Amino acid sequence: MPNERNFIQLQADIAQCQICSEFLPLEPKPIVQLGKYAKILIAGQAPGQKTHYKGRPFGDASGERLRTWLGVTKEQFYDPNLFAILPMGFCYPGSYTSADKQSGDKPPRPECAKKWRQDVLNRLEHIELTLLVGKYAIEWHLKQKLSVTQSVANWQALWPNTLVMPHPSPRNNIWLKRHSEFEQEIVPQLQQRVAALIKQP
Repeated sequence: MPNERNFIQLQADIAQCQICSEFLPLEPKPIVQLGKYAKILIAGQAPGQKTHYKGRPFGDASGERLRTWLGVTKEQFYDPNLFAILPMGFCYPGSYTSADKQSGDKPPRPECAKKWRQDVLNRLEHIELTLLVGKYAIEWHLKQKLSVTQSVANWQALWPNTLVMPHPSPRNNIWLKRHSEFEQEIVPQLQQRVAALIKQP
């Protein structure tokens, strides 16, 4: 089964990637979740520091909220036959210091997507729903600069194959309060779609 071996080798190559090591605050530790038969793709940003140490995607408060939005258990979420998790950057990019004007984690390193992203997507042949989480994933996949607010407001234009989403980070609590329609109107639609895909044989 050459295709199966190629997919396994690709994952092994990603795990050993050092392409942007000189720019990272910690040792390279690519964190992805790939399953050849996954039906749902979560296209996120980059691992946070807690996720880096835990070694699996969304291993923090963001993951708890995301699983609530999806209506799935941890066991379902971390099943690579159900969910492929492919961030824009595979390694923790670092955080801004107190001297910086910005706060939070730095953007995903661009080298990662250039080297790996399209190759991986080409091999995920069973994806039926792509979740674009945050502006970097939105811009890369939609090939245009759109704010998260604009993208979410027009979510039905891409539904049911793609859904644009705010990042589930606690840092977005204010945004979620201002745009309560996301959790009140869109999340129930998302949960129904995810449930239907998970139940498919």
